[in-house]
Amino acid sequence: MFIPLKDSGFRLSPPYITFAIILINIVIFIYQSNLPPEALKSWIYSGGVVANQLFNKGPIGFTTPFISSLFIHGSLLHLAGNMLYLWIFGDNIEGTLGHGKYILFYFCAGIAATLCQIIIQPRADIPIIGASGAISGVLGAYLIRYPRARIQVFFWFILIIKRVWIPAAYVLCFWFLLQISNALGALTFQQDGGVAWFAHIGGFLAGIALLFTLEPYERKRVWKQLNRNY
Repeated sequence: MFIPLKDSGFRLSPPYITFAIILINIVIFIYQSNLPPEALKSWIYSGGVVANQLFNKGPIGFTTPFISSLFIHGSLLHLAGNMLYLWIFGDNIEGTLGHGKYILFYFCAGIAATLCQIIIQPRADIPIIGASGAISGVLGAYLIRYPRARIQVFFWFILIIKRVWIPAAYVLCFWFLLQISNALGALTFQQDGGVAWFAHIGGFLAGIALLFTLEPYERKRVWKQLNRNY
């Protein structure tokens, strides 16, 4: 197993939006951590996307959770893992797209990820929460735009523990294949709860499509020039 620690990628601009998203997620998690158990359960069910209840909430109740769910996390570990990935990979994609388009990219990837999970498991009654769908979109875009960047990962296997630099293409392709493997396993065993693996897959693919749609032409030229340095 491995945990990414940092990347060798360059920043085209300060990651204001990435930092703001991380900060909002942390503030919301602190707030929900202070809720009593019943209020917390209500908070998660009202803010998350519950597939089998979507069409019972009306137009506003149908659309709002697709955004609010991206800022709700089930545990500190859930939050920390998502924010670590966002901090490592998000700044580069924000610089590539520009701040305004990056906001659009992030939310569109998150919504696409949630829809993918709903399509696969439309009868699920467990709320879909967390930023991982949107962050999966960031990973997909990073794979396409910065495949030759190097990622420092904390790697361990039995008694082997070390930090190594690995090309981003290897890290992200392995991550994506792991999501597919886990998703197929969850589908085979008819699991409705737990991790929304298909949201990760949908978000990843949506991120690739959105990158090609939203990336400004001048950013593409800058990328082509700078990417030769890897």
